[in-house]
Amino acid sequence: MKEILMLGAGSVGGFFGARLARQNPGVSFLLRPNTLAAVKRNGLTIRSVDGTFTVRPQAASDARELPRPDLIVLGVKAYDLDEVLDQIEPVLTDKTVILTLQNGIDTEDRLLARLQRDCVVGGVAYIYSKIAEPGVIDHYKKGAVAIGELMGHESTRLLAIRDLFASAGIPCHLSKDIRRAKWEKMCWNCVFNPITVLIDDHVAKALDHPEMTGVIRQIVGEVAAVSAALKVPLPADMPERVVKTTQEIRDIHTSMYDDWKAGRRTEIDYLNGYIVKKGRELGIPTPVNEALTAMIKTITEKEHTGPGWIRIEGAVVQPVSFDRTAIAALPAEHYLDVSTVMPDMKGRGIRLKGLLDIPALAIDADHVAFHAVDGKYSACLTLQQAREYGVLVFELDGAPLPDAKGGPFRLITPGLGDLCANVKGVGRIEITKGPGRDTRQTVCPPSP
Repeated sequence: MKEILMLGAGSVGGFFGARLARQNPGVSFLLRPNTLAAVKRNGLTIRSVDGTFTVRPQAASDARELPRPDLIVLGVKAYDLDEVLDQIEPVLTDKTVILTLQNGIDTEDRLLARLQRDCVVGGVAYIYSKIAEPGVIDHYKKGAVAIGELMGHESTRLLAIRDLFASAGIPCHLSKDIRRAKWEKMCWNCVFNPITVLIDDHVAKALDHPEMTGVIRQIVGEVAAVSAALKVPLPADMPERVVKTTQEIRDIHTSMYDDWKAGRRTEIDYLNGYIVKKGRELGIPTPVNEALTAMIKTITEKEHTGPGWIRIEGAVVQPVSFDRTAIAALPAEHYLDVSTVMPDMKGRGIRLKGLLDIPALAIDADHVAFHAVDGKYSACLTLQQAREYGVLVFELDGAPLPDAKGGPFRLITPGLGDLCANVKGVGRIEITKGPGRDTRQTVCPPSP
């Protein structure tokens, strides 16, 4: 295996790839543009308790610009798998081997289903490292891998990969049951990744509270039940093993915690979310993992913005956002049959009073400005006018209001005159103290 292609230079792929590149000139990296620019400019740097070093490997954002690989090492997030497969398929040969070093359980099966050939070696990474900045990885603890053939045999390619890692000083254990090794790590991941986010702290905070013991047992029990149903039985004392192995790394955060704090997407769908999905398919209850999945998504996913969403902000205690589903769930007394005020439009709207009653407005707020998504148009009403006359149209013939009709949200003010306030494509409602921005040439008179 002369040519080795590392996919990604994150906390896992960056560390192991850099260690391999120190000993092997045939190591190259497929990187995203911002990381690629940093690596081309400054190299790939590992700042480790074992010493700091920098390598300058071949790197590109197009796999076709790099040597055709004998071995591909997947160091990207589980949710990026389909995208990177699209990128590497043009350079795959009948002899290319793919080593997986990702969290989750189904990476190997997804690869085999798509590539339809025996090209996958399973792997598990044991490491505590973080991305300090693009092209710079801080390594704190561990730094070993376990690899194995999915059928458990000791193949020539498996030994060749082991020798590559060993020559780079990376501990590499050959596993006769790599699927079980992955499930054992899955137990740890499903416990401490979400818990560190929920408690906003390192793993010791969870270990030191006796009340968490039962929670850990329930999480692992659900994972083990799904694992057993998929023909990978785990030891009965798996919860105790999870706790025991964590004692020596009790000061760490987790990759999910680091991703959350850095504003990156988490792998919750491939950890606890995967257990929930498989549990449903197999008829196995997974209530604790389901709760963890829901809570992590609620905490970590960014607030929805853009097309299909409208946000009330400005002089409010807390901004609030709505989509059509959220608006349709508000009390029925706020709805209006738009055809009663606009005969040529058969649809539904909501009186602004119903929306403006939801956020807590500043005590001295007195105006409301309605801004189009494109930022070109806005109309300002007094708070009294908005509550009395304002209607937000969001539905036409039972479907979302189309852009051609001013959707997805259109402001109308029946009773204040045709030119008073009619903003198409409303994306933002701004509560103000005093008049806000108004692009209309003709402004309606003040409310009596």
